[in-house]
Amino acid sequence: MAKPKKKYYTVWKGHRTGVFETWDDCKSQITNFEGPQYKSFPTFELAKTALKGNYKDYIGKSKKFSSALSETRLKLIGQPNYNSIAVDAASSGNPGIMEYRGVDTQSKKELFRKGPYQHGTNNVGEFLALVHGLAFLKQNNSDRILYTDSRTAMSWVKKKQCNTKLQRTAANTALFTLVDRAVLWLTNNTYTTTIVKWETKAWGEIPADFGRK
Repeated sequence: MAKPKKKYYTVWKGHRTGVFETWDDCKSQITNFEGPQYKSFPTFELAKTALKGNYKDYIGKSKKFSSALSETRLKLIGQPNYNSIAVDAASSGNPGIMEYRGVDTQSKKELFRKGPYQHGTNNVGEFLALVHGLAFLKQNNSDRILYTDSRTAMSWVKKKQCNTKLQRTAANTALFTLVDRAVLWLTNNTYTTTIVKWETKAWGEIPADFGRK
């Protein structure tokens, strides 16, 4: 079994800022800190250089994408519809610190962001992001479509329930308050927004991706 690659963690905003060599050290800087800013890098030099820069210049940035799909398959899938917004969640651990956001698909301008929440999961975050996106588009009377890369979240929204196995604890009370509100919104509201699965294999990471992989 291959040994996991070493990562270095840049923390722009946290209890302490700097470059940390382990996830545990990084986690201690962002836990219970409102609005932390952090990202992993493959080398210490890259992490140190990033620390001198702006967090927004690095968030969501990824390597240039080249699809492995055939030309025929790519033609069938087509291009993204840019009259849309995209949502995504990130969880450092499962469960762990979770946050989610929604962006304009074309410009990647952030439209909303929630978190971080303690003791959450990626699936719960994807579900909340999707419901938030639906509410956002309805409130703005928008005809844009809504992209997600989570089939699980799409299924939960369709069923109007959050089928997580995550246990409710004192640590995630705030998170489950949001979950309950999201389920209630789905129960009491109708919407015309079309939810579409983001084709990651054809288009690369969803624009709302946090870029911390």
